[in-house]
Amino acid sequence: MSEASDREDVSEKPPPPNWILQHPTYHLMEKLEVGDSEQVHAAFLVYMDLSEVRQWKEVSCVKSPELQVVLLEGREKEGAPVQTILPLPAHRSVSHKSIRHVLDRGFPMLLCAVASDSTLVYQRMTDGLVTPDPPVGPFQDVGRRQHRKRRQQC
Repeated sequence: MSEASDREDVSEKPPPPNWILQHPTYHLMEKLEVGDSEQVHAAFLVYMDLSEVRQWKEVSCVKSPELQVVLLEGREKEGAPVQTILPLPAHRSVSHKSIRHVLDRGFPMLLCAVASDSTLVYQRMTDGLVTPDPPVGPFQDVGRRQHRKRRQQC
């Protein structure tokens, strides 16, 4: 066989199929008929990150009829509470009303912004204020020492 015919054989091969479009979970998401293929794609990328990379348990997809989006539900680890994840393309805006719909489901909520390069940014959403964890680091000890010095000087 000549080099020219080898090159022709390589160029005539069909491109490999898009594995995402063939994934069973992607098909489930499409069957929810939310009518927004970009949001479905974002939901699938988040699904793969949670189930395959972060090893979340019981990750599933559900339709939000009010918002016409695919939501994800899952547990961060075995026995942990169920969380709802709202995956959205990063350029999309989200209203307070939309967040309220998801929070009213009764589960803790994560908003996941999905960039065009598939970067995922998670943000925990709450109903009200959350008490932050106390600061950790050497500056905490410095404050205590300064307070002690002031008390000793008095």
